Amino acid sequence: MARASLREALKALELIGLLDSRVGEGTFVCARSEFLSRPLLWAITGSDQTQLRDIVEARRILEEDIAALAAERASREELKAIEVTVEDLRVNLDTPVHALDADMRFHLAIARAAHNQILLNSVQLLRNLTKHWLELKLQIPHTPSKVLEQHTAIYRAIRLRDSHAAREAMSGHLTSMGRLLIQVAERD
Repeated sequence: MARASLREALKALELIGLLDSRVGEGTFVCARSEFLSRPLLWAITGSDQTQLRDIVEARRILEEDIAALAAERASREELKAIEVTVEDLRVNLDTPVHALDADMRFHLAIARAAHNQILLNSVQLLRNLTKHWLELKLQIPHTPSKVLEQHTAIYRAIRLRDSHAAREAMSGHLTSMGRLLIQVAERD
């Protein structure tokens, strides 16, 4: 009886977004920002392709300026954190789950370096909305290496404190990957 009650409690916590169960890996407590964004995520999420296009467009517009701000505001430690995610992606190109993790951390590290909590929370929310399709996208041959090339260009522009180049590199990345994401979603 106690095990059944525990199992039901864990399922309830997963349903409300406090826990994340991954087959073959275990059950994990969601990050605070992930859990707190769930009610908003439920309010705007759906399977409509037009909505995904809107999310992709919102990400591009938002993250272009975030990259520019990061180029202006990033500390040495934040630059190192961004660099680490690029290296993690390089090492994990052949493992989609780990490549996705590095990709997610890259965009969040840039958002942290912009020093604006509202923008960081927005990036987290939009990434969560597209996470399933991002994982599928990274399984397409040659896509992870393309993402790595684009992430490297964004990182270099931020490191060089070139806000214009950072904005342009992020725009190019999110435009091309957004198109691919929509194609993946339409096949899913």
